[in-house]
Amino acid sequence: KLAVCGTVNDLAVSGADPRYIAASFIIEEGFPMHDLVVIAESMAEEALRAGVKIVAGDTKVVDKGKCDKLFITTSGTGILKPDMEHIGTGKRIKPGDKLIINGPLGNHAIAVLGARNNLSFSTPVTSDCASLNHLIHNVLDICKEIRFMRDLTRGGLATVLNELAVMIGSGIIIDEASVPVDDPVKGLCEMLGFDPLYLANEGKVLIVAGTGEETRVLDILRSDPLGKYAEIIGEIIPDKKKLVVLNTSVGGKRILDMPSGLQLPRIC
Repeated sequence: KLAVCGTVNDLAVSGADPRYIAASFIIEEGFPMHDLVVIAESMAEEALRAGVKIVAGDTKVVDKGKCDKLFITTSGTGILKPDMEHIGTGKRIKPGDKLIINGPLGNHAIAVLGARNNLSFSTPVTSDCASLNHLIHNVLDICKEIRFMRDLTRGGLATVLNELAVMIGSGIIIDEASVPVDDPVKGLCEMLGFDPLYLANEGKVLIVAGTGEETRVLDILRSDPLGKYAEIIGEIIPDKKKLVVLNTSVGGKRILDMPSGLQLPRIC
């Protein structure tokens, strides 16, 4: 499922309509056939849900101990209309444009941490892994002032914001109080020393909308289960230093830098 969602979302946030996926499996000798069937079925189910077809594939088996059980590589093809080509570049972003995310951060990374280390949380944390192409299509179909989109995967929100600031040559200001984080994730981050702004997600998208369009985008997102808790979290500001500044919930300011490394081992 994760392999399908990741590729579908990469295409969707570029403004494309995802259509086809090719998959490659590298499998360690002795990997249980039952587990392989479960994985293949989950891929098929997610592809059906996302409305894409898995049209090509390849399988390689390596010696025992030469692979961490299983690696899946996917690549995708979609249809990109000319009027959507600007979304991946951010060329139309202007100061005053609003930044919107479709829900709470950090659930995926914390869920993977718990599964890998057999941690039992008093309140279960479930990955947000989902294909966002239908949600994004609904936004693009109605809103004509979408300047940029990016899925918040490896490196989380803070990394994407820093990359965006450098890309457009402007600053970004974010309000910490507006950034949604579920209480269980917030509590675990405080206990373990993680920052949810840097944690990976697999069902979250950052949308930069033109001034005056943000309310309409928010309404569309909140009408879908995958965007029920969407929030406007900040805006683009003129700043030649290209800084990402966080207005903290206690009234101060903090610069969000690029991460020097990953807080958790990557899964995708």
